[in-house]
Amino acid sequence: MRRRVGARFGVLLLGLVLVLALAACLGSSTSRHAGAAPGQSASSASTGPRDGRPNIVLVLMDDASYDLLHTMAQARRMQAEGATYVNSHVVDSLCCPSRAAILTGRPPHLTGVLTNTPGSGRTPLGGYEAFAAHHDETSTFNLALQRSGYTTAFIGKYLNGYEPGHANGTRTLPPSIPGWNTFDAVFGGGYHEWGFLQTRTSSTGALRLVRNPKPPRSSPVEVLDRHYATNVMAGDAVSFLDAHRHDSRPYFLEVATYAPHPQLQHAYPDNPEFPSAFADRAPPNDPRGGFCAAVVCGALRLSDLAGYADPRADNRPTYLLRNGATRPAPPWNRLPVTLTARNALQQYRDRARMVQSVDRMVGRIRAAVGPDTYVVLTSDNGYHLGQLQLNGGKGTPYDFDTKVPLVVVGPGVRPGVRRQFVSNIDLAPTFEQLAGLRRPASVAGTSFAPSLRRRTARGDHFVFYDHTQAPVRPGEVDQDIASGGRIDVIPSYVGVRGPQGLLVRLDLDSSAAGHRYAWELYRYQVPFERTNVFARDHSQPWARELMRRLRLWVGCQPVRCRAAAR
Repeated sequence: MRRRVGARFGVLLLGLVLVLALAACLGSSTSRHAGAAPGQSASSASTGPRDGRPNIVLVLMDDASYDLLHTMAQARRMQAEGATYVNSHVVDSLCCPSRAAILTGRPPHLTGVLTNTPGSGRTPLGGYEAFAAHHDETSTFNLALQRSGYTTAFIGKYLNGYEPGHANGTRTLPPSIPGWNTFDAVFGGGYHEWGFLQTRTSSTGALRLVRNPKPPRSSPVEVLDRHYATNVMAGDAVSFLDAHRHDSRPYFLEVATYAPHPQLQHAYPDNPEFPSAFADRAPPNDPRGGFCAAVVCGALRLSDLAGYADPRADNRPTYLLRNGATRPAPPWNRLPVTLTARNALQQYRDRARMVQSVDRMVGRIRAAVGPDTYVVLTSDNGYHLGQLQLNGGKGTPYDFDTKVPLVVVGPGVRPGVRRQFVSNIDLAPTFEQLAGLRRPASVAGTSFAPSLRRRTARGDHFVFYDHTQAPVRPGEVDQDIASGGRIDVIPSYVGVRGPQGLLVRLDLDSSAAGHRYAWELYRYQVPFERTNVFARDHSQPWARELMRRLRLWVGCQPVRCRAAAR
């Protein structure tokens, strides 16, 4: 009897061992596959940093307006799997001030980077020269991350004016930028998309200049597109990710494209103003064709651009007199409407084709990283193409210029829409919080990291704008002449946007010393800034609250800047 019970017990014990072994095997297999990022195999997934902190990848587009997001298949996949911020704005819808704000978490009046170019005065007003003159390089989030143990890498477009020098007839390296272990910058030739100089970082950290050649136009499409700037950056990004896949230290990678910024000169004579990769272009006899991934290119309409061709007369600013009365101010936008509907539609579709290479880059990046990595997709500013009869360009305080895509996927991110107001000065403190760092006292933005896990987390209720009139000087890349735009006609302004509306204070005095303030106020009854209601509604409670917030913001130091947004 004892022998039979013992035999049965032995069989049961053996069965239990087999079940546990099988469960362990299945669990291990399941965890390996669960750890792979969407679209990647378990074997390619990153093992992750061993210090427990996440990796972070930022993909920063150039002039990518919100209306392009729905054409990007990988971006839409990110939206389905991550957080989409529908109230994401930039503090200045101009390239260099915006990028300086991203790096430092501070608005232009605190970085000193007010325009794209330095100007002719003793103190530079903008561009990389202003960034360096104000020692902003010592206050960047990437430097803080590097000092805390992150491996940091930058690939692509840095700041306007950061270019090689010349000495004895040869090209020389520009200054080294602190805070980056790898710094593979693509210089201004990247605007042309083909034939550009860039830096390469050696294994010892030394920089060297290399030229990415421009193939003959007669080359096969695959050869032409291999040298397309966005595709070159994508390859460099994946190489970095592969090289650091099994590192014990976490990494931060920023990839900053030139797409979909218009070209400054034609790399090839038949390039459109917004040159996509050749594989994405419409055939010469089919302007509705080409590749737009998530939509049919030919289905894109000017009606997608909220406010297209809306008359500008009711956007005229308003003077506020000392006695509280108002009177009309002169309009600042007096340029003739030269952007035809046909050209606007073509450029809209070409811009959609142009972001497809960025979208594929996003897919490749997500396939190369593991579940321990945050991937962030955004832009330095939006872009207008005929809205409010503005021809083409950027720089205004209106929704189509300041609102940008912001989509985040990563560990613990709950899918869905976020309605908190977010500014691009909030990116730096967000990255620092994700890395386990405290926000520096110099940062004017607020981290939105809590909202990644909790959709209803407390966030800001207001965002602000801080724009300086930008005369067209040598080196200005945002004239947008190809679209009929003129960045220099937009006056200096400060603005605040909240749940109920937008308030803008413009300075109509073009001199550096004088001021002649006028106002625009828009209530959100329609999805764009159709009619200035300042004369009628400036004394309403919601408008007075915007005015109070704006007063807090003007000239603010970081603590007061953050308080104004709450």
